[in-house]
Amino acid sequence: MRLDTASAGPGVAAAGASSVRIRVTSLTKRFRRADGEVITPVNDISLDVDDAELVVLLGPSGCGKTTLLRCVAGLERPDAGEILINDKVVFSSARGISVPPEKRPVSMVFQSYALWPHMTVHENVAYPLRARGVAAAETDRRVGEVLATVGLAGLRGQHPGQLSGGQQQRVALARAVVAQTGVVLFDEPLSNVDAKVREQLRFEIRRMQRAFGFSALYVTHDQGEAMALADRIAVLDNGVVAQIGSAEQIYDRPSSLHVGTFIGTANLWPGRVLSAAGGTARIATALGEMEVADARLPHGAPVAAGDAVTVLTRPETLRLATQPEPDSWPCIVEMKLYLGTHTEYVVALGEERVRIWAPNPSAVPEGASAWLSVPPAAPRLVPG
Repeated sequence: MRLDTASAGPGVAAAGASSVRIRVTSLTKRFRRADGEVITPVNDISLDVDDAELVVLLGPSGCGKTTLLRCVAGLERPDAGEILINDKVVFSSARGISVPPEKRPVSMVFQSYALWPHMTVHENVAYPLRARGVAAAETDRRVGEVLATVGLAGLRGQHPGQLSGGQQQRVALARAVVAQTGVVLFDEPLSNVDAKVREQLRFEIRRMQRAFGFSALYVTHDQGEAMALADRIAVLDNGVVAQIGSAEQIYDRPSSLHVGTFIGTANLWPGRVLSAAGGTARIATALGEMEVADARLPHGAPVAAGDAVTVLTRPETLRLATQPEPDSWPCIVEMKLYLGTHTEYVVALGEERVRIWAPNPSAVPEGASAWLSVPPAAPRLVPG
């Protein structure tokens, strides 16, 4: 079953069909605090979500991700810009259009589940269909199909208070999907469940998104959740999109220090380019000189001698050696943590502390002398 993406409600239709399900253009939202200070959590943001694509808005508290989602849902009125959903203009400051949230062709999954406690599972999931006047037989068929997909067919007669947190969130997800709007908005839906259930629900959300083919805009501050779910991640920083791309692109080629340190774990060394030729460079850092095989800044610009840069390395790209190698430095193993999939080392080089993830088994003990090796392919360069 694939969701019908026909739009509903008033608004101005965009010209021509499009594969874009959500289009946000130059959107700005300001708030005035009680003391008179004006803040801008959404500052001239443009963003598309394509057909059957899941885009995650990722960032720390206060970066603007939830405000942006609420603007798309119609729960906040922006100050400027335009929003289209399923090729229909639902907000335009220039044209004076602001479609109310109940008439926007979207479904929403909230952090708090937002289930009716006096309704059964079946009744909760059926509610948006009954509100739209869908016939009883069709409602029962669609509710049964969706509940079977989320593994709750046997609980349709239960009330929310009789369910676990994970089961309640599945009901909320089923209710959002059954409406067949083609667009689902997620506001940190997994923050109220424990780690094991969260992992299971990530899989359920991704499986359902592929099975039903809906497009989704998903808010979270959890980088692991974002990387597991997203087709693309939009990293927000103080009201702007700092970088957007696949999880691999953002992790391997961060556009800035903010992105590089928010996504994943990073070791950072300020440096200066000593020489650069043929795409490689020698960089002077606090550790010493190191070779960088891919000496480009995030947007592909080559570096030149004298440039100030920051060298960023991921812990899994470094090596802990028992003998000196090219571009290696003596160190002391200060801490060793066995984490199942790998062993994490914290090594000391004078005042510097560096994290290394080594595959198991790893036999270098705490307190041992070793060599920190930085292979030329490991470093990434961001503006200094």
